[in-house]
Amino acid sequence: MRILRRDLLKGVGLAAAGGGVARAAEQPATPAPPGLDGDAYPSETPAQTQAPEPEPASLGPAFGPGDWARVRAMFDLAPDRVDMSAMLIASHPKPVRDAIDRHRRELDRAPIEYLEAHNRSLQNMARQRVGRYFGAAESDVALTDSTTEGAGLVYNGLRLRPGQEVLTTDRDYYVTHEALRLAAERNGSTVRRMALVDRAADATVEGLTGAITREIRPQTRVVALTWVHSSTGLKLPIGRIAAAIARLNVGRQEPDRVLLCVDGVHGFGNQDVGMAELGCDFFFAGAHKWLFGPRGTGVVIGSAAGWAALRPTIPTFLDSGAYSHWINGSAPGECTGARLTPGGFKAFEHLWALSDAFVLHGWVGRRQVADRTAELATQLKSGLAQMRHVNLATPISRELSAGIVSFEVAGMSPAQAVSHLRTWRVIGSVAPYAHPLVRLTPSIRNTPQEVDFALGAVRSMARA
Repeated sequence: MRILRRDLLKGVGLAAAGGGVARAAEQPATPAPPGLDGDAYPSETPAQTQAPEPEPASLGPAFGPGDWARVRAMFDLAPDRVDMSAMLIASHPKPVRDAIDRHRRELDRAPIEYLEAHNRSLQNMARQRVGRYFGAAESDVALTDSTTEGAGLVYNGLRLRPGQEVLTTDRDYYVTHEALRLAAERNGSTVRRMALVDRAADATVEGLTGAITREIRPQTRVVALTWVHSSTGLKLPIGRIAAAIARLNVGRQEPDRVLLCVDGVHGFGNQDVGMAELGCDFFFAGAHKWLFGPRGTGVVIGSAAGWAALRPTIPTFLDSGAYSHWINGSAPGECTGARLTPGGFKAFEHLWALSDAFVLHGWVGRRQVADRTAELATQLKSGLAQMRHVNLATPISRELSAGIVSFEVAGMSPAQAVSHLRTWRVIGSVAPYAHPLVRLTPSIRNTPQEVDFALGAVRSMARA
């Protein structure tokens, strides 16, 4: 069926009048724009700007032990591959794909109207859902596009004095080291890297906690750590470290209080803990990895002490008070999650769909996700540990590891080993560090059978 464009526009005019058919009939028909009268127009629903749902859709009956196949079916992964690259970039599950498509269609139909009607409410809904998932108030959640942006916003914005220092480790990633270096060039602070551990596989909770806290000095203002290391897969006991730092902070004046900042991306979405258990002052992570959120989304979550020590870097569009301060020329006030959230025009359909990442995680449950991730990772680590040609770098203990499994293959570089895995259609990656490693990262997208297949692929390298 084809509809004349002038007829469609008349119908839109009736709807736009907002008073029903009877009221619209009393008003002149909306004229067609010049040049459109009589043009053929494909039959489709006119643009709508309906209010957003108060909550993303539910997946139905409660999750059960036999529902992992249903979880896998939500991902449109190539069926001829064993994809163990969840730590890099997500394949969107169906609830996220559907939400992105829904927002994209509405933006394409009525971009400015849909943006004006929904931008702030949908971003705040996402902040609320992040907070509910991770045990934080909506006001303490900022939205970013990645872990990297979160690290830059936090480390650039911290109020540090010349002479104060940031303590980090030699095992942290480029993003942490470089964000700290660039910030120190601006604020006059110093950055000190401590040696963390010789071999991640030999680490202990007590050893890691003690090694870090012993390095804190009177001039230390910030401790910058990574929760789960993307090189070896070592998971730091952040809660224990935070408790030790809290004891050291007793008697310190507020401007000298040690702040704990955590790159948490490789635990966000696969561990059953939140801000209360971690006890850190700032937590930042991408939402497009283990959480399987929209690509190009991330979060910063802060404590009261953290926000008090931070200044925003990028103007926000989310906090209307920022506009008032601009108009009045007044001081911008304290930093908050809304104030830290960068403004600008973005891939809004992805940003707005962040709430829908929690449909899957809410249905399965944070504990079940963590248990399944640990089960698959333990299966993989145990199998690798039995191979004489493999050197496992990741601790076996669940207390000191999460979903990343890193290792070396005798006689092969990590790049060669990853290439060999790909001939088996097993998708892994190389840890891009001075000491590179092979990484396989099973997640709730995977099955025990896929882990066994991946082990077979690694086993074949003994004969390669």
